[in-house]
Amino acid sequence: MCLTCGCSDGAESTITNLETGTAVAMGGGDREHHHTHTLPDGTVITHTHAHDNYGTHSHEASQIHAQVHSTTISLEQDILAKNNLIAAQNRGWFKGRNILALNLVSSPGAGKTTLLTRTIKDLKDKLPIYVIEGDQATANDARKIQETGCQVVQINTGTGCHLEAAMVEKGCAELNPPLNSVVMIENVGNLVCPALFDLGERAKVVILSVTEGEDKPIKYPHMFRASDIMILTKIDLLPYVQFDVERCLEYARTVNPQIRIFQVSATTGVGLESWYEWLISQFEGLR
Repeated sequence: MCLTCGCSDGAESTITNLETGTAVAMGGGDREHHHTHTLPDGTVITHTHAHDNYGTHSHEASQIHAQVHSTTISLEQDILAKNNLIAAQNRGWFKGRNILALNLVSSPGAGKTTLLTRTIKDLKDKLPIYVIEGDQATANDARKIQETGCQVVQINTGTGCHLEAAMVEKGCAELNPPLNSVVMIENVGNLVCPALFDLGERAKVVILSVTEGEDKPIKYPHMFRASDIMILTKIDLLPYVQFDVERCLEYARTVNPQIRIFQVSATTGVGLESWYEWLISQFEGLR
């Protein structure tokens, strides 16, 4: 699955249709294992080897390991090439159907699902929203979304720490969103790897809560640099936590001067109107 961070142990990812209750394996459970090495000069080398039934390397794989670890091999690979190709196909699929696809990213517990369910409820008469929900395990968040009346499919990544374009492609095939709709892709909670993987979305929306610390944009700059929108959530808790809002916004704009920022509380509703106006304007801009 993930060749950049080594997050997969070979377990199969699954996709669950909440309407039918069926769960289908998405592949990736073969005995081949992708292994990535970063050499002292920064070169990334990825190779594939197989395990036998006892979990041991083949003789050929052992030779490869010996060569990799003893010799500097100048071999540059674009390990995201396949993902980017499928992402481009997804983007064309969304465009051809006038679908606004957004990739919601955050660390665990930032409030993605709470914000998403509130958004669906408040805009149900204005926007036809469909959801692809990503988590390592369980369909808990997908069920919360389903309770709003929204159609949703759950993708479980096993040990994977992010969604990939191929997963979204299969998710869309299962979800089958209609023409002129919005697809919200709620990514696995992680501020690292999801920044690297294009899913074919119109924009990445990074969600940061005031309970996390104002320095997140400079601690995880690639995510904030890759995002078009930042939503600062749980602002109703500001009186009770130590969080410097202005410093956080300064950090975010230092990393990404073009990033647009909304400050909201999904609990009280403060600030949501501006977020909704942007969302509706993006949807109407497809027509």
